[in-house]
Amino acid sequence: MTLHDSHPSVVQRNDPPALIRALRGDRPATTPVWFMRQAGRSLPEYRELRVGTDMLDACLNPELASEITLQPVRRHGVDAGIFFSDIVIPVRLSGVDVRIVAGRGPVLDDPVRTAADVAALPPLDPAALAPIREAVALTVAQLGATPLIGFAGAPYTLASYLVEGGPSKEQLKTRALMHSDPETWTALLTWCAGITGAFLAAQIEAGASAGQLFDSWAGSLSLADYTAHVAPFSTLALDAVRELDVPLIHFGVGTGELLAAMRDVGVDAVGVDWRLPLDEAVRRVGPDVTVQGNIDPALLRAPWPVLEAHLVDVLRRGQAARAHVLNLGHGVPPDTDPTVLTRIVEFVHAHA
Repeated sequence: MTLHDSHPSVVQRNDPPALIRALRGDRPATTPVWFMRQAGRSLPEYRELRVGTDMLDACLNPELASEITLQPVRRHGVDAGIFFSDIVIPVRLSGVDVRIVAGRGPVLDDPVRTAADVAALPPLDPAALAPIREAVALTVAQLGATPLIGFAGAPYTLASYLVEGGPSKEQLKTRALMHSDPETWTALLTWCAGITGAFLAAQIEAGASAGQLFDSWAGSLSLADYTAHVAPFSTLALDAVRELDVPLIHFGVGTGELLAAMRDVGVDAVGVDWRLPLDEAVRRVGPDVTVQGNIDPALLRAPWPVLEAHLVDVLRRGQAARAHVLNLGHGVPPDTDPTVLTRIVEFVHAHA
């Protein structure tokens, strides 16, 4: 499995963009910056475009998904696009009945909680990924030198939606299954890793220059549980794209105690949420990995002098790493003033 000659990673191999350099560990003169959930509800153009269209339908409409991915790149001048999709898209493409409920998130009427439930999960037909490949190709054709980051949910987070039947802060049923029925747990996480790997591979093969694995709910896990019962399946998911040789990022919310284990699944960069200072994160993950983060999303609504001082502090602490990609410590809140994000990008690009 190799990238085609016109793939951005091949074309830019001798002169990679700042983001790719930083992820590889070569610190550029200016810190690259992008924002998780930069494509979304904070943008008026996004809200206008989404009128009358279901979230998952928007993700599976190549023209719409591409346009939504491009909107924040045009508006903010960020150093990367992040492919617009949803964590449960590969679940939906596999034929599992999942929908997005406004104000709640992904919901399944028939949760997956037994060995028979897991055995009934359908395989992901590679042909079902055609809209994803098309959307990525459309996007890359318009991004120019700006790289696109592929997006995928980690197996544990996918499994938690399947077992809980929707979002859950503590994943009690999920963690109970992990310990009470190890065989079923292994089968479920193996299935999730398979569809995650295929979903991310489709994006990278079609033109994405990097990939990020999001483990939204891993913060509920102990280090022992993460290491024994979750990390091997994140490794398995990423194994599907290693031969493509693009840099990989791993991010989770509330995962300060897991950072070293998240590094060990085999990634080039680890995302850090707002709870842990970046220099402490670097101490935990060591010198051979790039860090990404970690602006406190709450400060996006603070007066500019407060936010500016925070940015300077984050950038200073990021100097402890081999390289640093500035980002939020979580996603852009929906009520964020988009001009604040643009101002952050301008400030960082001027802050050599």
